[in-house]
Amino acid sequence: MIEVIAALIRWLALASNMILIGGCVFLAIAGRERAAFDSPWFARLKRALPWLAITLLLGLLALLAITTAQVTGNVESAWHPGTWLELLQKTRIGLIWTWRAALALLLLAVALYARLSSRTSWQYALCAIVAALTLAVGSLASHSAAEDLSVLSVLPYMLHIVLASVWAGGLPAFLTLLFAATGKQPDRKADRFGIQTLTRFSVMALPVMIAVIVTGVIVTYRMVDTSYAALAATSYGWFLNSKLALLLAILLIAARAHFVWVPLLGRNEDVADAGARGLRRWVTVEVVLASALVLAATFLASAVPAKHAVIEDWPYPFRFSIDATWGEFSVMVRVGIGIALLLLAGGAVALGRYKRWGTKWHIAVPSVLAVCGLAVALPSLAVQAFPETYRKTPVPFDAISVHNGATLFAANCVPCHGPQAKGNGVLAKTFAKKPVDLLTEPHTAMHTAGDFFHWLTYGILEFGMPAWGDKLSEEDRWDLVNFLHAISRGYQARLINFYVAPNQPYVVPQNFSYSAHDGASGTLKDFRQKKSVLLTLFSWPDSRARLDQLKQAYPALSSSDTIVLAVPINDLNQQDMAAITADLPFPVVTQGAPEIAQSYALFRRTLSNPDLAGEGTMPKHMEFLIDRYGFLRARWIPAVDGAGWTDNNLLMQQIEQLNREKEIRPPPDDHVH
Repeated sequence: MIEVIAALIRWLALASNMILIGGCVFLAIAGRERAAFDSPWFARLKRALPWLAITLLLGLLALLAITTAQVTGNVESAWHPGTWLELLQKTRIGLIWTWRAALALLLLAVALYARLSSRTSWQYALCAIVAALTLAVGSLASHSAAEDLSVLSVLPYMLHIVLASVWAGGLPAFLTLLFAATGKQPDRKADRFGIQTLTRFSVMALPVMIAVIVTGVIVTYRMVDTSYAALAATSYGWFLNSKLALLLAILLIAARAHFVWVPLLGRNEDVADAGARGLRRWVTVEVVLASALVLAATFLASAVPAKHAVIEDWPYPFRFSIDATWGEFSVMVRVGIGIALLLLAGGAVALGRYKRWGTKWHIAVPSVLAVCGLAVALPSLAVQAFPETYRKTPVPFDAISVHNGATLFAANCVPCHGPQAKGNGVLAKTFAKKPVDLLTEPHTAMHTAGDFFHWLTYGILEFGMPAWGDKLSEEDRWDLVNFLHAISRGYQARLINFYVAPNQPYVVPQNFSYSAHDGASGTLKDFRQKKSVLLTLFSWPDSRARLDQLKQAYPALSSSDTIVLAVPINDLNQQDMAAITADLPFPVVTQGAPEIAQSYALFRRTLSNPDLAGEGTMPKHMEFLIDRYGFLRARWIPAVDGAGWTDNNLLMQQIEQLNREKEIRPPPDDHVH
């Protein structure tokens, strides 16, 4: 209940702030004609300015009280000014509120001055600027600012709400003048100057609305990212969809007003009356829809952004996926036909305007074509979905989880799926449908982690796969999902070699934690934005010569912001560890080594040696170069690649290439999807 009250208070404060911006812009436009100052409608709008500023101040005060209750978790604190003061002094939200309140007080002073001032228009422009600043400061408490408090992040949202205020906030003033100039008993003086003002506002509103749409797309993209499913299954998605539906209706009305009704006002009396009737009726509807849109935007601002929203239960038996369906010829044909029909629908709209079709035909023909296009294209992109499809994995994608998943797979899945998950186990031929190849086929790219979790939990009847929900814990099932992703990524990584492909990060390795012989400890993620990592998996004593080479090369590596982490593949006794670490300048992992070695051995496959037979082989020595952004960029396996990085100059060239590169992709996620 408190969230609803808070949203309504935000809506009241936001609406009054927006009307102050848009109303003052409208008055500044109208004030270009001296005769406007004598109009009753102008006086009414002037008188409203201080009251709107007072409403904004009261809304901010109520918002402070309700925010205090939300932050403290105690409803009673909403009535304690002492708690308000503590919030103002100790939180960023309080600091932003203080700025807004100070600007709102200044806005009230400017509004009073405009109310009592002489016949000039500059004070309305000043009032609009102060109101815009008041609203803009509030954007510092938005989702965009919470993501990244930078100009590039906050500016699009700031422009979006300010420009939306110029348009939507000006609609009440537009409607006031419209009724004064075109009502049953219009003021002829208001009629003449009013129509000119309405036309000017309409002309200005077109580019403003385009800018609102562009900035809105930017903000939405940042809040949604690639979590498109959240648009159909979360409160953020429903509020956004409601906002877009309202915006579409408003745009249709605004387009009709701009291109049809407003131009009619300057024609002969009968035609002008028809345009005025259309404007009065539909701009009134537009104001109501704009109020609802602002309310939806208020709820949207309070909802968890789509890219952070959790979808515990997907409510539909299907989902749309290009990755899981594209490639089949029939799918591409049907999608192509659907797109063609949608293009024809757009062409029918233009043709109808050119040929002056009747309203029914103008709506019916494009609608039928669009519906047919969607009916042909969308089913082709639909795949089966489950309640768990978009469930986020609670277990991080790390070496411990992958190691545990590998152990569980070996104990439970090998008879059917084979030792390397190729679907060639000893029992595979006994099934009506052979188990799928989880290694070389891109099933983890085609299906979500939640899909695999569902199949592990409930089985797949048509393939004869049993349910493991009552045999394996939830964490174990997620470990298996992580393992399946790891083997698939390992197979896809066979394209990399001991040369860094410039500006092409795409292989995401699993994170790991470690403790080393020298007391160092941490995780792979600790080196992000700081150093590249040369992860060296070695066998003893086979790798003795290579470790000596790395010892000699370490000063150059260290000066190039690269750290060496040595991980033993085989078990080492104390004597061997002492021999290895004597005078060694880089850490040798002592805790976490088996998990790291086994999980990173999944990256052993190369184009020349995919290692698909039997249980596979474990190379005695492997080195992986991981850039400072968390991506696996190069790999050297002496048994396959030959001399490779024994040439220290060649290794340094790869590191220098990584050091020259800027961040190309966002850092890898901690979980699979």
